[in-house]
Amino acid sequence: MQIQQQASNNIYSHGNYPDERGRFGEFGGKFVPESLMAALEELETAYNESLHDAAFQEELRTQLHSFVGRPTTLHYVPRFSKLVAPDVKVYLKREDLAHTGAHKINNALGQGLLAKRMGKQRIIAETGAGQHGVATATVCAMLGLQCIVYMGELDIQRQSLNVFRMKLLGAEVRSVTSGSRTLKDAINEAIRDWVTNVETTFYLFGTAAGPHPYPRIVRNFQSVIGTEAREQIIAQEGRLPDMLVACVGGGSNAIGLFYPFADVPEVQLIGVEAGGTSMELGKHAATLTAGRPGVLHGTMSYLLQNEDGQVQDTHSISAGLDYPGVGPEHSYMKDTGRATYVSASDETALRGLQVLSRSEGIIPALESAHALGYLLEMGEQGKIPAGSLIILNLSGRGDKDMLTVAQALNVTL
Repeated sequence: MQIQQQASNNIYSHGNYPDERGRFGEFGGKFVPESLMAALEELETAYNESLHDAAFQEELRTQLHSFVGRPTTLHYVPRFSKLVAPDVKVYLKREDLAHTGAHKINNALGQGLLAKRMGKQRIIAETGAGQHGVATATVCAMLGLQCIVYMGELDIQRQSLNVFRMKLLGAEVRSVTSGSRTLKDAINEAIRDWVTNVETTFYLFGTAAGPHPYPRIVRNFQSVIGTEAREQIIAQEGRLPDMLVACVGGGSNAIGLFYPFADVPEVQLIGVEAGGTSMELGKHAATLTAGRPGVLHGTMSYLLQNEDGQVQDTHSISAGLDYPGVGPEHSYMKDTGRATYVSASDETALRGLQVLSRSEGIIPALESAHALGYLLEMGEQGKIPAGSLIILNLSGRGDKDMLTVAQALNVTL
């Protein structure tokens, strides 16, 4: 009942957001140099036009089916369900089965087709775990576009397999050695490139953050996840789920699942952030759990920052969640109470990965493993009502993380 009362007073009960300023309540907006304002307006105009372009929409649908492999399955995991609680049913939305092994391809394809429509031949992107870089490089290879991917030096070391995949696909991978040498710094360098080459370059942003209209564009391209899941769960169970669970870094896979259910207050939304090794500042990446509002990378959202407002370094065993900000729509969902945000430690994520692997024969990405591990803990603590029907977004497969996992588990390869 509490969820229903909160939802009745939020934007999802009476229309689509963001508003014309790119705001989700107080969050979102455009906090960028004047040199990028025209580029963002050009992008917004092109995107709005594409929504009414029948040829564009048909090509997007065709490629999502034949190239990406959609719809991905909604898969019941009975053995894992029993390990959560004896009387619940857990379904996985299998984004790990999408081409390139993660949800990132949905947005990369949509933006790649948009760049082609705009006549942009030079594509830049940022990446943390490498999956957005791989997806962007994949789409650029398919469309014949130049691709440059910025990636933190630390992430290059721990995601070497994905770095090679990007290079094999024809992308140039540029190592970022400043700051924490992770995703935040890769975004910084990509924005610098964009400012310098704004006339010729399309910035294919990877998550539902950044300046307007990126949060809206990325959410809409990723909402295919939740749209499919909503149809699939009704077909398979005859009703909507009680709970949706997804990991949250920047937040694209979670908002992609949450958004098509956001107008149904009875469906509980739970986002799981990276709790790292402790909740001490600098040792986690739980932005919504422990942060406060501020501006980063062109948008107002929750941030991990010190008392002086300086953005802090983060830590997560998962490169894809290692980010001190979050998308503005998640910030809005937190403040209105429409979604609940929690954290799961590195240890909890490793447990989630191992349990799903051994119980169901599915090796998840470390990002998704945070949600799996937290769900196991919820069950053990008696926080899941009997008979609950749950959808968890398995945002990616774990191949890319095997070296990191082996090292964490002290396994010699």
